[in-house]
Amino acid sequence: MASSKTGSFTLTETVLLTASATPVQGTVDLGAYVDVGDQQALAIESVDVIYQALDATGNPQPGVSAFFAGDAVTQAQLSDLNPGTALQRADDNSLIASGQLYYDSAMVVSIGPDLFPDNYGKLDESRMVVNDQLYCVAECATGAAVTASLAVTFRIRCRIVKLSTKDWMAIAIQSTAADN
Repeated sequence: MASSKTGSFTLTETVLLTASATPVQGTVDLGAYVDVGDQQALAIESVDVIYQALDATGNPQPGVSAFFAGDAVTQAQLSDLNPGTALQRADDNSLIASGQLYYDSAMVVSIGPDLFPDNYGKLDESRMVVNDQLYCVAECATGAAVTASLAVTFRIRCRIVKLSTKDWMAIAIQSTAADN
């Protein structure tokens, strides 16, 4: 299906949450990695989401409790089609990775029941992307503090691959169909 043109490397994007119920979107430009003419795609091997509370001056704080004023849930998603700032359903083909972080006022932090596979593996097991951008969306539903912000960082481990013409077309058609 695919032959690797590079070794694994990491792309990152951070979105900054400053209020409850205010989703924020960031983008990762893939224009330098994806090439239609050469059937060159990006193979995503894994996605990690890192949460860091920041104080009023933007300095990281230990733990995430500085951001939360009470019980809260924060959700983060990575997709290859632009959802705006909307969160996507799990059956959306453009959804690449997602996760949730729960916090309660007793300072208990846990991950949510969102078990979407964010660890794909090498080459043929990877999630192939032929679009020229990735979209990161994060939102804290409730419980954000007014004095702090939450940096949600997406760490995307990937490699550049060359696809066969048939595989390139299949992925492009699936991606276009997901847009409709």
